[in-house]
Formats: sequence, structure tokens, C-alpha cells
Amino acid sequence: MGYSSEGPSVRIGHGEGEFTPGDLLKLALAGCNATSSDARFSAALGDDYQASIGVGSQYDQDTNRFTHMDVEIVTDLSDLSDQERERLEQRATAAIDRHCTVGHTLTNGMTTRVVISSEF
Repeated sequence: MGYSSEGPSVRIGHGEGEFTPGDLLKLALAGCNATSSDARFSAALGDDYQASIGVGSQYDQDTNRFTHMDVEIVTDLSDLSDQERERLEQRATAAIDRHCTVGHTLTNGMTTRVVISSEF
């Protein structure tokens, strides 16, 4: 189980009803894109707009890592002119580029360290 300091939990594993660590990484990227661009979409589409975000990935089995991820934000843009749509896409992408910490981390890499402790 994974727990947030805010209280919610998520089941982690490879079984039914569980998220794999790779699933959680994709969810983190999707969520970061969503929260980073929400104000731009709300301003253009209204506070009640709805969107779905999908994350596709390429996986290299030899190195056991994801090599690329594509994020797709799907929402109803039919009420926007071509010019408004282009402006929204630019503004949303710019907001994601500025504010998405998960995206910055994945793009630029990071170091990790494992510490194993015993608790009694």
C-alpha cells in the first residue's frame, strides 16, 4: 500500500485492483499535466470543462526502463475557432512546460538512493 500524507492510499502490485509502479509513474505524469494546464483550459472552455488524459509509453525490455512517454489531453474544443484552439494549445503547453515537476524530472533525470532500515 502507498499512503499520502493527506490520508488517501493506493494498492501497489501486479494483481487485480493494484497499480504497477509504471502505472503510477504514468498517472503522476498525467496528473501533473492536468493540474499544470487546468487554469488555461478553464479560462478558454469554462470551469465545468471535462478532459481525459492518456499516457502512452515505449518500454525497452533490455534496459528495463521507459524510453519515451506521450501525453494526450482530450477535451471538446469544437466551440473554439482555429485561432482560439491554437492559442489554447500554446498556452496550455507553456503552462505544462513551466509547472509540471514530474515532467521536468523525467526529462532531465534525477538520482535516487535506497536506504533499508529496521524498525522495532
